[in-house]
Amino acid sequence: MDLSSAHPASVLATVRRYEAAGFRAWPAAAVHYDGTWVVRLTAGHPAKRLNSVNPLDPSDVHHLPDRIARASRRFEAYGRPLTFRLSPLAGPEVSAFMDSEGWSRFDESLVMRMPLGNAPVDDALDQIPLKDISRFVSASLKVRDLERSLRAGLSEIIGAIQPEAGLFALEQDGEALATLICVHDGDLAGLFEIGTDKAVRNRGHGRRLTLSALKWARLRGARQAWLQVEADNAPALALYRSLGFEEVYRYHYRRPAGA
Repeated sequence: MDLSSAHPASVLATVRRYEAAGFRAWPAAAVHYDGTWVVRLTAGHPAKRLNSVNPLDPSDVHHLPDRIARASRRFEAYGRPLTFRLSPLAGPEVSAFMDSEGWSRFDESLVMRMPLGNAPVDDALDQIPLKDISRFVSASLKVRDLERSLRAGLSEIIGAIQPEAGLFALEQDGEALATLICVHDGDLAGLFEIGTDKAVRNRGHGRRLTLSALKWARLRGARQAWLQVEADNAPALALYRSLGFEEVYRYHYRRPAGA
């Protein structure tokens, strides 16, 4: 879908749908509201998605200095840098204010989707998701080369996912090669925490696991697959586009000068 040619109301409805699905699929430990700004904070995990202010209405742009100051105090209490995540749902006045204050802009990401009816999954391996969260977390941390200190936080996040979550790991001789989480939420299937061990990249493991997860989701009734990927991750973008994923919209992060 080309959002640039859609009516603004249709654009916002589409973005809101995926933003809401993302919040359900990757839940923060604490959620606060300031008007239509969603303030998400998670003491046990530093991911920006879990520690950011998310404006959800382009018209909600009043009293910006005071509201930003309130958010800053919440983030300080959690020991997190104040971070805004700006999607098309954030009013341009928010960005203009941040520009005037010298805020940095970084980590642009794409939200992509694909009709599962078009997914090339017929020949994909039938794989049963793991039931053992601890085993999956160990595999994910290894594959993505993350600090072991994140184990408890990641386990808590996965355990808090309300929709059905399929934990997929591709293993060989007891060693994890690739991992991902597929969250089945109504007719949507979201892919999260996708990773392949750097020692075995470019061998098709990520494609194989992704197709198995999409097959699982389609068999359970999902009709649309979607994911988030950083705009500068060329290998991942090439994989997803080759599978049939197309860009829906983009978001990026902002932080105050010096943060």
